[in-house]
Amino acid sequence: MFRVIALALPAGHAFGERPPVAAWGDTAGRTCGIVTRHAETGELGLIAMRRRVDDVWTETAREVGFRSLRDAERRLEALLGIGAPPEPLPPNTAPRAALHDLQGRTPSAIFGSLGTPSHRIAGSILNQLYLALPNPDRNWVGDCQTGNFHTRMWEAQLLAAFREQGLHVSQPFESPDFHIRNRLGGEAWVEAVTANPERRFDHMNAPRVPPPSEREALFFGPAALRFAKTIGNKLQRRYDQLPHVQGKPFILAVADFHAPGSMRWSREGLAGYLYGRGAEVVVEDGRPVARATYATHLHGPSRFPAGLFANADHAELSAVIFSNACAISKLSRVMVSAGADPKGLRYTRIGKFFNRTEGALQGDDFCLDVASGAYRALWPQGHEPWSAEIEVFHNPFARHPVPHELLPEATHWFDVDGETICSAYYETGILWSETWITDAERPPIRLEDILSGDIPALKKR
Repeated sequence: MFRVIALALPAGHAFGERPPVAAWGDTAGRTCGIVTRHAETGELGLIAMRRRVDDVWTETAREVGFRSLRDAERRLEALLGIGAPPEPLPPNTAPRAALHDLQGRTPSAIFGSLGTPSHRIAGSILNQLYLALPNPDRNWVGDCQTGNFHTRMWEAQLLAAFREQGLHVSQPFESPDFHIRNRLGGEAWVEAVTANPERRFDHMNAPRVPPPSEREALFFGPAALRFAKTIGNKLQRRYDQLPHVQGKPFILAVADFHAPGSMRWSREGLAGYLYGRGAEVVVEDGRPVARATYATHLHGPSRFPAGLFANADHAELSAVIFSNACAISKLSRVMVSAGADPKGLRYTRIGKFFNRTEGALQGDDFCLDVASGAYRALWPQGHEPWSAEIEVFHNPFARHPVPHELLPEATHWFDVDGETICSAYYETGILWSETWITDAERPPIRLEDILSGDIPALKKR
């Protein structure tokens, strides 16, 4: 829970030269006291956090100069005021609306699912991330409860990924959504957007749409066209011309919901649209190898141009952030892998790992219990990080490039002499996945059962 609470700090997990060494909280979850130690001098300090009357965390004290852990603990006991009334609202501050209060609205099916046993963990962490947002707009709660759930969930996951990487995140203006900066002086403005379907569908029950059967269509077909229209609509708003954005990197963060299950295969469409390049498998010297393909236009009668990043025509867009895991299951997995009690349920993640072997054309199948040691060992933190699937596609012609150090734990795609290079922070990369939720009393799902198709009727998300 400390990792979650710390996401409410302006710079999240960035404690600089004073990392945390201990933390306490009351059983009601309304206070948090953090003891820090200077990496070189060993000097102890503290941070006191309390909930406001609207449940938003606020930092009430930050002090240094303590000789012992016990001295810092005594000071925290006085500062936290356990049992005292919550902190008042700052002057001229409206109370944060409660995410659970529908205020007469009819919730969407997917928002309503957050109250079910299989999604209670996801609902709880989504609420905490919402409360950690610096300044969500006035429509945030209503949108989340109804038709724009996915856009708001994407914003919440972006906040978690940014602050997990130690970025200072603020929302000083209505647009773009976020201003991010690091201790090295790097900064950028980020606007979050989702690729939505032309006609709405029930995300909870719609049958999955398979990927295009032809590789050319995978890179330059319907997903690429939906990304092109989504990004094009945002570029028309000229966020880069806003006074506070001028002269700074501008990033669009895109998550895909344009068709049921499309997130599993749409990354190729985004890359195809941005760079105008795809890939095909050909046989050379008796063995299959990948070969680049190129396109100037996307498929379809509209003949939409491909290659947004192929020239300097859109130098105002510095990069595009993408994730193939913006889902309720991500909210659950992060918490369960970090030790949250699944209360009689098992969360199993199934998919393909990115195969980093040179010349590899296919990913490696996996099937892992999210609470298992094998799953937790995939990442150095010992649990699934928020940043695990975050990818940054850089514009080689950007007027204001995004330094890789600004998003250090993301996977970066960038051009070197006309070749697209991938640089990943985490050794584990996941091409696609889905999360199956079952009763813990059932036998665990096995990879061989998945590959053979011999699996019982189970809940999957």
